[in-house]
Amino acid sequence: MEKVNIFRDIEGTEFPAGRRTRVIIGENGAMEAEHFCQGYVVIYPGGSIPMHDHSTEETYTILQGEGRIVIGDEAETVGAGDAVYIRPGLTHGLFNTGETDLHLMFVYAPKMIVDHWAQEKAGILK
Repeated sequence: MEKVNIFRDIEGTEFPAGRRTRVIIGENGAMEAEHFCQGYVVIYPGGSIPMHDHSTEETYTILQGEGRIVIGDEAETVGAGDAVYIRPGLTHGLFNTGETDLHLMFVYAPKMIVDHWAQEKAGILK
């Protein structure tokens, strides 16, 4: 059995757009899987996952908080219990519009280290 505690065992990465991302399963995660990546994100009030795209398909499942998701030319309010599917290649981003932290789980496949993390840390994505 492989098991980790998301909060105790994974420090995660602080991103300039106002969030902490903990990769649970994936190439740069606490555990390895063959086909997918999964992580836990906390977006602080006013923070975001900036607009980006990649070749993977992805889901966001909102656990608590509220925000605005943009996928392609569509935008919608999201909150606890909402799950969103993002098709490969579509530009997307998630913005915390609430006054508390927004918590979500993401899953994408196939597994890879997506470019937008390095782009954001380099100041290319904001």
